[in-house]
Amino acid sequence: MSDMNNTLDEIHTSRSLGEKVDIFQSGKGNVSGFPSPALIPLRAPSLTPNAQKTRTALCKGNRSSKEGEESFCSPVPNPFPELIPSTLPHFVSECLLPWTKSSATQVIKVYNEDNTSRAVEVPSDITARDVCQLFVLKNHCIDDHSWTLFEHLSHLGIERTIEDHESVMEVLSGGGMDTDSRLYFRKNYAKYEFFRKPLEFFPDHMVSISSETNGMLDHSQLVQTFLNSSTCPEIHGHLHAKEQSRKSWKKFYFVLRRSGLYFSNKGTSKEPRHLQFIADFSDSDVYTVLSAKKLHGAPTDYGFCVKSTKCSSARDLKLFCADDEPTRTCWITAMRLLKYGMQLHQNFIQPHQKQKASPMRSISENSLVAMDFSGQKSRVIENESEALSVAVAEGLSWRRKSLHRLSSHGSPSTSQSSVLNIVLHLAQPWFHSKLSRDEAQRLITQQGLIDGVFLLRDSQSNPKTFVLSLCHVQKVKHFQILLVDDEGELFYSLDEGHTQFTDLIQLVEFYQLNRGVLPCKLKHHCARIAL
Repeated sequence: MSDMNNTLDEIHTSRSLGEKVDIFQSGKGNVSGFPSPALIPLRAPSLTPNAQKTRTALCKGNRSSKEGEESFCSPVPNPFPELIPSTLPHFVSECLLPWTKSSATQVIKVYNEDNTSRAVEVPSDITARDVCQLFVLKNHCIDDHSWTLFEHLSHLGIERTIEDHESVMEVLSGGGMDTDSRLYFRKNYAKYEFFRKPLEFFPDHMVSISSETNGMLDHSQLVQTFLNSSTCPEIHGHLHAKEQSRKSWKKFYFVLRRSGLYFSNKGTSKEPRHLQFIADFSDSDVYTVLSAKKLHGAPTDYGFCVKSTKCSSARDLKLFCADDEPTRTCWITAMRLLKYGMQLHQNFIQPHQKQKASPMRSISENSLVAMDFSGQKSRVIENESEALSVAVAEGLSWRRKSLHRLSSHGSPSTSQSSVLNIVLHLAQPWFHSKLSRDEAQRLITQQGLIDGVFLLRDSQSNPKTFVLSLCHVQKVKHFQILLVDDEGELFYSLDEGHTQFTDLIQLVEFYQLNRGVLPCKLKHHCARIAL
């Protein structure tokens, strides 16, 4: 059965469906040697009526057989190399998910943070959300609606979030076959955070309400005005802009309206005669510039650009640079809302509507309640915070009992507990062992600069300690976790020993519930997966 699964996993290659059938008919299960470019259309096969009556018996490939060794089942020549999908053997067509059985299919290659990739065969009308769902299922991830597909253009040094409703094939074809366009699959906790906390994305000094609302709109309803076609907030502020065909940058006052992006040629004047049109977003997308200083000589690294869907050269990019991350985030978020409007809100609420329609839990699970059996009489714990605290306390009690059981088998308890602690935190998804400060900053930035995004890593300056990297107010801060010796026992602490923890899991669980000395609670951990 494992051989069959391995064979099925390996048929996602650049060959046509007809050629894949030949592979199985010849008993050769290993097709890993075939090239798999980023985007390859599969041929549309055909079959004669006589061939439809004939079904060739398929033999399982023997992966351990040597070259030149005869197979037990001799391959049957295929006189009809071009087959239609309806006549393919059953298990070949089942390699695609039920919603991928389409006459027009293509192969795409998707990467993750460490640049490992996986090629999959998908229908030509697949959306970014469907691709994310596919990889969530294949990699057994928890779908918290933060998984995102990114378009990464290496030759330009830019990337953007592919919106959940966008057609992946249209995105790839827009970049052109000759460009180095890649799809990346990773988390982005900030993708729809502006719907939950709009004021953190749109500072008051950058937003003004249009005259149509007479300035009476509450800023808490700011995002709704972006979704309303009759009204639109105006985003304004200073940005550095790169002059066309030159290396120099100049600072201008920019204004973003529903009709497009403008800059003022006279100070901060918004008079029509002083505003010059820069770009609209009907056929353009906004990208983040990954190394603005290094690649384009920008004043800061908070760069972004507007790229037409038809251009593929760096000379055609309209490059901008903000003075800080909140300013850049405000401009990019506003441009996304102006381009897609209500569609973004539909993307945001759709997963939650599906969960309500088909909840994951069964009726019996929904009827479970938290109980307290510590007193003479049992009671139902109705307070959610108390129930969570009790669950954490029971988990810590179980861990202490486990350590006690280990220490009773002939080894010193301190040695056993330290070894167990190392094993425990190494297996956690929030722990990234040999990660430098800059790499931690980049990983958190990639997965969303919102409050509570965090990871733990080894300290580069002190190998025996650890570092907590945490995002707060769109800035990444680093806190050293020290080892504290208390009467011969070692504990972990963030506050010089005032609060002590036996292992890093206990420390993370505590600061997920309590802010303590941190600027905010730990909320979203940075995770890396192997595709």
